[in-house]
Amino acid sequence: MSTDAPEPPAPGGTLAERQARLVAALVAGGAPPPGFAPAPLAAARAALLRKRAGEVARHWPLLTAALGPHWPSAFLTWAADRPTGGGLRDGWDLARALRDRAELPPLGAEELAVREVSLRYDGRRAPRPRRSPALAYVDGAVAIQLAGRTHLLRR
Repeated sequence: MSTDAPEPPAPGGTLAERQARLVAALVAGGAPPPGFAPAPLAAARAALLRKRAGEVARHWPLLTAALGPHWPSAFLTWAADRPTGGGLRDGWDLARALRDRAELPPLGAEELAVREVSLRYDGRRAPRPRRSPALAYVDGAVAIQLAGRTHLLRR
């Protein structure tokens, strides 16, 4: 026997709503959804943050090296309540946040300057190549991009 009446939503919302709450809890600092044990959820969240930190480190090796032993805690503290934008964008956003707090080490500042002159990134859309010449100053160095080539000039 078939009925045309839609099925009532499952307790806690539709499947899509429950999935969205689970994803938010795992990657964006959301509250644990009902029915999930907190300990395994916290372990999965920590593993995803470590994986994300590794991806950022592949895109931002100088920033990672500059922070040295402080890298894991700096990244995890910054990323704890932010959804990922991908390794390149996450590293860029972290470097800018550290710069704004005057906590960006010189090597990380140089890497950020090189990225800023070679690509345009507004914090919302994916970075894209710059077409016009660009110049950025950092302590003791100048990053320059001309005709698609980027150089870092140190004193």
